Amino acid sequence: MKKAGDDGGQAPFPPRPLHAMIWAMTESADTTPADPADWAATALAPAFASGALSPVEVIEAVLARVAAWEGDLCATYALDPEGARAAARAAEARWRSGMALGPLDGVPVTIKEMVATRGVPTPMGTAASMLTPAPADAPAPARLREAGAVIFAKTTAPDYGMLSSGLSSFHPLTRNPWDLTRTPGGSSSGAGAAAAAGYGPLHLGTDIGGSIRLPAGWCGIFGLKPSNGRVPIDPPYLGRVAGPMTRTVADAALMMTAITRPDARDHMSLPWQGIDWMALDGDVRGLRIGLMMDAGAGTAVEPAVRDAVMAAARVFEAGGAHVAMAEPFLTPAMFDGFDTFFRTRFWAETRDLPPERYERILPYIRAWVEPASGTSALELYQGYQQLVAIREAGVRFSQRFDYVLSPVAPMAAFDACLPGPNNDPSRPFDHIAFTMPCNMTEQPSASIDCGVTPGGLPIGLQISGRRFDDHGVLRVAQWFETARGDWRGWPEPA
Repeated sequence: MKKAGDDGGQAPFPPRPLHAMIWAMTESADTTPADPADWAATALAPAFASGALSPVEVIEAVLARVAAWEGDLCATYALDPEGARAAARAAEARWRSGMALGPLDGVPVTIKEMVATRGVPTPMGTAASMLTPAPADAPAPARLREAGAVIFAKTTAPDYGMLSSGLSSFHPLTRNPWDLTRTPGGSSSGAGAAAAAGYGPLHLGTDIGGSIRLPAGWCGIFGLKPSNGRVPIDPPYLGRVAGPMTRTVADAALMMTAITRPDARDHMSLPWQGIDWMALDGDVRGLRIGLMMDAGAGTAVEPAVRDAVMAAARVFEAGGAHVAMAEPFLTPAMFDGFDTFFRTRFWAETRDLPPERYERILPYIRAWVEPASGTSALELYQGYQQLVAIREAGVRFSQRFDYVLSPVAPMAAFDACLPGPNNDPSRPFDHIAFTMPCNMTEQPSASIDCGVTPGGLPIGLQISGRRFDDHGVLRVAQWFETARGDWRGWPEPA
């Protein structure tokens, strides 16, 4: 096991002493469910410390939940029951001896399969990949493992993370636990499904245009896309982030205490800050809240989604926030430039694959990427300039408000068998006009459940903050989670 500080990391815990963190979590804990698989991560450390529950009991409950659901959901890859049991036994021994590594010690975690974990291949969701075991953990899994978290499985993703669905040429079709005929979203498909189904409390996703927030919204969970560079990743890329996907805001905050620790492999990371992530108290009185119901491009918002987001905005108004309608800053030209740039980027990355491997990529994705073979250097440059324009316009826009509310997606979860809601490879991004801009502006942005369609499908509210205000987004989301009142239960296996 690596020691804290390897690969550029530091001691993996926040400034508050362990006993103080556990006491704070004990004071704020709600009544816990009967099944340990459904316990919040914030409830586990106090239970481990008191001896009321052990990490071994929790991982057994989680593995039983996976066994009950997985035949329908197909949310995991490289499930490792025996490795998880061994890690849980080690965590149990540390808690019993008073040597716990911190509040994440013994807590079950899944990692999106595109994020490297040592000894496990990273197929990138596609049958075109070479299945070579990763030599080391990427930064976030390294920090979680240092903190004692029990990494028991990877979670599924579509080919190269290029879809907002659970459709993959490598993995079986991943489905939404609220309705098995619907997609969980993507590209953090398995993470969204796993969190909603109760595969333990903590799940790590990645996001370059909405891949944390879309499945969070469509699966009824909480997902945070941090400011770019807040959570070190390897390899880093324009717009790419890693972040928590959980059932509660507090669990996401607890996960941030570990995954934000430094790692020298990310040359785009932000300087580390000693943020007290678990300090989530506060209200919204006096905050300037923008309400954006038109993204400026892409698909129009469906009525059920509009009604749920408008109702959420009224909750903020009732809490004393000043809510004002916000006109979009995104333009169709900016949106199309994003498509041009990333289509050409993906063509450059796949065009030299051997034909037998290239042909294994989903036909929909090949149909999207192949027109980029004719993109000129000038067109590529113009596409990149539109990304710069998104950044400039979006950051200026954000100065008008403390936070901005919007739908996560214009529609609820669509047919599980489709690659995207419109099934059109010439317009694959029309549903990400609300989510993608925050990747280009590098702003923190979260998805939190705010309602259901008439058919019972979850609807996500997006809360976006100014650059680097990740903690503020979490605090506002925590306030809304409390203010929205009693909420529905979670889906159960058939």
